[in-house]
Amino acid sequence: MPLYEHVFLARQDLAQAQVDALAENATKILTDNGGSVVKTETWGLRGLAYRMAKNRKAHYVMLDIDAPAAALAELERQTGINEDVIRYMTIRVDAHETGPSAMMRRSDRDRERGGDRGDRGGRPGGDRDRGDRGDRGDRAPRFAREEMGEL
Repeated sequence: MPLYEHVFLARQDLAQAQVDALAENATKILTDNGGSVVKTETWGLRGLAYRMAKNRKAHYVMLDIDAPAAALAELERQTGINEDVIRYMTIRVDAHETGPSAMMRRSDRDRERGGDRGDRGGRPGGDRDRGDRGDRGDRAPRFAREEMGEL
């Protein structure tokens, strides 16, 4: 049978148990139609590149599938109907990856570094050195700056 990777994005307001139930439902659809799920990976709640259906984040789940085309067509039909799934993508592969996927290896590497943002302290700009700004002198009181039209 052909091999596939199926990734779907679930709404951000779902609990992890509901996301796991979606993955179990997909597995049941495939097994009922003569296929099997080799591996299931939950990548967690991740930010989206742009808003989709009023969601800024989504739960990512990947399934490694060994199933006939008819089973895959039924899975995609059911996934398209489900309102909890924002997007999905299925690709055919020659062989499944052994071990964790690239996304799981990436999250492990980030965890070893001490968080999702690496060394940057959780802020996009991080703790960059702005250099010596020198003495800027005394500032006039706020009411004086307002009168001069600076504010």
